Amino acid sequence: MRRDIRGIKRAEWLNPKMEPQTALIKEGRATKTNRWESPSRSGIIKLEGVTVTYEAQRGKPYTAVEDIHLHVHEREFVSLIGPSGCGKTTLLKVITGLLDPSEGKVTIEEGSPHEARRRRLFGIIFQEPTLLPWRDVRRNAGFLVELAEAMGSDAKFGSPEELLRMVGLEGFHHNYPRELSGGMKQRVAIARALCIDPAILMMDEPFGALDAMTREGMNEELLRIWHQTQKTVVFITHSIRESVYLSDAVYVIAGKPGRVIERVRIDLPRPRRPEQQTTAEFQRYLDILRELLERGAR
Repeated sequence: MRRDIRGIKRAEWLNPKMEPQTALIKEGRATKTNRWESPSRSGIIKLEGVTVTYEAQRGKPYTAVEDIHLHVHEREFVSLIGPSGCGKTTLLKVITGLLDPSEGKVTIEEGSPHEARRRRLFGIIFQEPTLLPWRDVRRNAGFLVELAEAMGSDAKFGSPEELLRMVGLEGFHHNYPRELSGGMKQRVAIARALCIDPAILMMDEPFGALDAMTREGMNEELLRIWHQTQKTVVFITHSIRESVYLSDAVYVIAGKPGRVIERVRIDLPRPRRPEQQTTAEFQRYLDILRELLERGAR
């Protein structure tokens, strides 16, 4: 039997034809359909009917994601949540031009992902910070700038010192990765991504390997940095609570092949505060996302 969702009329929730997201839509709290578009804003990232099929050396081809429609607006923080193997990282690769879709269209600022990559619109942060052990913190943070300048770029880049100060690592410029905690290493990775001043931050479970307390602290740091830089963020996570706390909208992805189950708009006030996580409104979103994930698994 389905759980009762706080704030949704009991009669509506007991109606077997009405899914939890539909009840939120009736309250004006969520958007139904995986082809969501705002009438007043254009997406900086658009995926329309994207399918990715891998050709197998043996056996049948494998479809990772199918008929994905996804829009992300400028300066929006959007999370992708779903079980392992549903294609979230595949979508990150498609958006950044590291993988071409088998079907469908991808546009980044009205151009192709490959053009966006040449323009250095993406900063990518992975679960592992992948710092170079022989470089100190400052030289790790400035590594992408060095590469760009070596390739002849005359663009104006961010200062590693300034960005390390932004992520709370002032005074650690000359430390090496082996001397840093997991959270500090991820701060270096964030500074490195920001150094080339990308329009879009792509974050693939960046806090997944951290302990719970460090992860909570990094969530606060990320929100502070996002408010300060106003970047567009696409954030992949397995944590329902993290997705609600950080995001303007959450795409629920499930199935094999992966499909968008719903896009849920998170209408919690900003700036977000830790105490919001104890409110009935926050719990409402947790329940909705949990139900959608369970529905997608059936």
